[in-house]
Amino acid sequence: MKDINIKNKRARFEYQILDTFIAGIQLNGTEIKSIRLGKVIITDSFCAFKEDELWIRGMHIAEYEFGTYANHEPKRERKLLLNRQELDKLHKKLKDNGLTIVPLRLFITVKGWAKLEIAIAKGKKLHDKRDSLKEKDTQRDIDRAQRY
Repeated sequence: MKDINIKNKRARFEYQILDTFIAGIQLNGTEIKSIRLGKVIITDSFCAFKEDELWIRGMHIAEYEFGTYANHEPKRERKLLLNRQELDKLHKKLKDNGLTIVPLRLFITVKGWAKLEIAIAKGKKLHDKRDSLKEKDTQRDIDRAQRY
């Protein structure tokens, strides 16, 4: 069985990560089978509170190709499973202006559970993005120099 580790590279570029959490996902029917095949897109997704529960919106899990009439809807909202203390901490931090909750990666544990690493993040300004690109370029040049 291949290792599933789907990353959201855009989140680390677009946002400054402040705090991370690991959350379970409430899945229906054939969704776990599609996740095990790696057919998930989390780049455009975000997390939001509905009443006192945290939900992920915009995560695309492709329909299972061998599924029947009971196949799942690809872009439905999915409930994230966190304990009450973590939910309260997230809710309190979201009251600050400019903060959001973004998914960083989706992975499957040793027990076979699908987990989502989420982060409280603050959006970067354009100059911050330029700085991170410069750092990435210089790090690549350093790595090349060390190789030769």
